[in-house]
Amino acid sequence: MAQWEKLQNLDSPFQDLLHQLYTNSLLPVDIRQYLAVWIEDQNWQEAAMGNDDSKANMLFFHFLDQLNYESGRCSQDPECLLLQHNLRKFYRDIQALPQGPTQLAAMVFNLLLEEKRILIQAQRAQLEQGEPALEAPVESQQQHEIESRILELRAMMEKLVKSISQLKDQQDVFCFRYNIQKSARTTSLDPHQIRQQQILQETLNELDKRRKEVLDTSKALLGRLTTLIDLLLPQLEEWKVQQQKACIGAPLDGGLELFQLEKWFTNGAKLLFHLRQLLKELKELSRMVSYQDDPLTKGVDLREAQVTELLQRLLHRAFVVETQPCMPQTPHRPLILRTGNKFTVQTRLLVRLQEGNESLTAEVSIDRNPPQSPGFRKFNIWTSNQKTLTPEKGQSQGLVWDFGYLTLVEQRSGGSGKGSNKGLLSVTEELHIISVTVKYTYQGLKQELKTDTLPVVIISNMNQLSIAWASVLWFNLLSTNPQNQQFFSSPPKAPWSLLGPALSWQFFSYVGRGLDRDQLSMLKDKLFGKNCKNESALLSWADFTKRESPPGKLPFWTWLDKILDLVHDHLKDLWKDGRIMGFVSRSQERRLLKKTISGTFLLRFSETSEGGITCSWVEHQDDDKVLICSVQPFTKEVLQSLPLTKIIRHYQLLTEENIPENPLRFLYPRIPRDEAFGCYYEDKDNLQERRKYLKHKLIVVSNRQADELLQPLEPNLEPEVESSGLYPELAPGPELGLEPLLEARLDLGPPLEPTQSLPKPNLGPELTLNPILEPISQLVPEPEPELPHDLRHLNTEEMEIFRNCTKIEEIMPNGDPLLADQNTVDEAHVFYPSHFYIDGPLIPSDY
Repeated sequence: MAQWEKLQNLDSPFQDLLHQLYTNSLLPVDIRQYLAVWIEDQNWQEAAMGNDDSKANMLFFHFLDQLNYESGRCSQDPECLLLQHNLRKFYRDIQALPQGPTQLAAMVFNLLLEEKRILIQAQRAQLEQGEPALEAPVESQQQHEIESRILELRAMMEKLVKSISQLKDQQDVFCFRYNIQKSARTTSLDPHQIRQQQILQETLNELDKRRKEVLDTSKALLGRLTTLIDLLLPQLEEWKVQQQKACIGAPLDGGLELFQLEKWFTNGAKLLFHLRQLLKELKELSRMVSYQDDPLTKGVDLREAQVTELLQRLLHRAFVVETQPCMPQTPHRPLILRTGNKFTVQTRLLVRLQEGNESLTAEVSIDRNPPQSPGFRKFNIWTSNQKTLTPEKGQSQGLVWDFGYLTLVEQRSGGSGKGSNKGLLSVTEELHIISVTVKYTYQGLKQELKTDTLPVVIISNMNQLSIAWASVLWFNLLSTNPQNQQFFSSPPKAPWSLLGPALSWQFFSYVGRGLDRDQLSMLKDKLFGKNCKNESALLSWADFTKRESPPGKLPFWTWLDKILDLVHDHLKDLWKDGRIMGFVSRSQERRLLKKTISGTFLLRFSETSEGGITCSWVEHQDDDKVLICSVQPFTKEVLQSLPLTKIIRHYQLLTEENIPENPLRFLYPRIPRDEAFGCYYEDKDNLQERRKYLKHKLIVVSNRQADELLQPLEPNLEPEVESSGLYPELAPGPELGLEPLLEARLDLGPPLEPTQSLPKPNLGPELTLNPILEPISQLVPEPEPELPHDLRHLNTEEMEIFRNCTKIEEIMPNGDPLLADQNTVDEAHVFYPSHFYIDGPLIPSDY
């Protein structure tokens, strides 16, 4: 919706404000309405506040063309006579403006700003009354205030320049008359001489009056400039807080851009430097002509000191760290540096003013004022620590110093030849500050500017990266002083209201999707217990990073960070698309699955392993029992060889008859497996390769062990067995060893060969190479290989039906997703001492 359309929909009190605005305006309201779209499409701000007048001139002539064109159109319609008259009149009026294009641009820009203020007032009034609010303008009211102040200050500056010019003329007149009077040799009783003395006195009185007026104008201008600086500095602090949060993963929710701050700071500095030059001119005028009680004698010096102080304040705050220190190999984790590794840091002076022949050199250092604590490590900048900015680069890219190849080296301590850390703080709790200084000179004002980075953690080995990031996260979340290097001497506790969103930021910034309320609730229960309902519950630094977090033996942060790496490296797309439930407790898992149909599964992170994800599914038995089955967690070592989507697609569970089937049918709540994961499948056949080789694929197989066949024993798929009508009534099933199997007199096959002296370890599901026979001509049969020891008890003669059978559904009515698109042949089992091999029952879901 256009701004003018919104204004027309306002209530009567705000319509009156709009009429009052255009009553005293040169721009008629009917022209504003008729050309609303064109006027709002132009960049009046840039034309009014730009460094040159070219854009204002261009807009001025475009406006004239638009007025001339619309006036010609109105001449063809007799009903538009009044509008045509106003268009022609406004066409003549703007050409008669004293300052022409710049005055027109400033006028239109101010009108648009005032219109936005009226809209904001109307919006606030509607919010107070509980009515639906109007669409808010993009810029905030405070930003409008800053822009309007800059325009007002420019107008005041022009007025001061004009007043000083008139003062110079008045002083020239006085000097001329004074010199004439001084050279006259007539007596003092001469009437003409007396008249000339009276005129000279009147000229001096007028000069004194103008000097006082100019001094008062400069005082008012200085006061308005002070107010402008007071508006700018909080905006800069807001940007710094935004940058600090962004360093630990917080999203940028349309915050203030640095280039906008640079524009405002530059405009403010230009006005201050201009005022400083005008005060020097007044000082020179006072030196040329001085008299008793001259207001310029003391007033100018006072104003000049105030302007210089204000400039120093602005320049020192305007020197900022644009990009915090970061190593190129870990861009997602800034503020962590490793000795011997390159890192980057970038600074910027928001006041974009540089002398045409003056190069500016910045110098970087570390720990200029280190804390006086025992064992605190000291470092040196190994590479060049200086960067020079030429006027050419400064004019094109701004006053930016980009240190791209810095390296730290630890200072050697007495006699050992290596640095040491024997202090109270660990290496990852030591905080170091990098400083950048630059000697700035402009229009005779020389200042040494300094800025500091946020504290960095310096490590010597990449295995310290995780705990170092925990330190960065804790400091930037809780510290009220960004330069407090002794923060971890007594680290404060973190309230869950701050810690919860920060944990979500880690996933949002690194893997593209944050944590929802249910996932954060599970993490909160893990940290504080299920009985904690207080959102302000406090967690200590030790509980976050050092103490074991049940049910596993890992500290909470170590466990969470391993999951974060697992998701980034192997599960990023699944996580972003919401296919992984992730953080869900075992009790919540049971509550969710037992109410769904058989074959419904979900993916959750293991609570006991270092970076593992497991798959749990539900089975409803004929006797109304509910089984919740879980697979041993898959870690990064497994997922490097086989993606999780392939594991889910081809997962096989051997039934009592040794018939494989995939129990994973529906992703929770009821999304068909192939519909949920089909877009991640990568079945791309190479026809040339198919003519040469038998196709094979890696799959994961779990086996229902022989102890499940014993009667009347309960199935040992999962120790959690419950009735579908009851919630927590869970009965653990027995775990059987070798002796019950022997008592059951089951045929376990021939004994093992003597060469196999050591049993194979239980390392998880079994990896099977499943060859698929493709139709190739003149296939030479090969002798059938000998069966593995654990399959020799099977009667292979009755299994001939599996050979060369193309209708698998006739022999496997339960369906088999793994074999649905393949020809069945004898399977060649290859066992690996890895997670894929299993020599025992399905493990319980206590991960």
